[in-house]
Amino acid sequence: MLFKIIILIALIAGVYYFFIKSKPIEYKTKKEKSKKDSEDIMVECEKCKTYVSSKEAIIKNGKYYCSKECAGVN
Repeated sequence: MLFKIIILIALIAGVYYFFIKSKPIEYKTKKEKSKKDSEDIMVECEKCKTYVSSKEAIIKNGKYYCSKECAGVN
């Protein structure tokens, strides 16, 4: 009877180790998530050659502009 219990515990431990424990779980902290979200690409204005965030840039004919004045948009 004791031998069967030891085999059962070993079997459960083996299943746990190979199927659950062996898969690494990646946790990201709030700081890592916010760092990635806050990263942005800077692009150069086609007219005045200043750099502006790609989120704030105006795209006209596939080119980036820093403002409506540089883009020629009224």
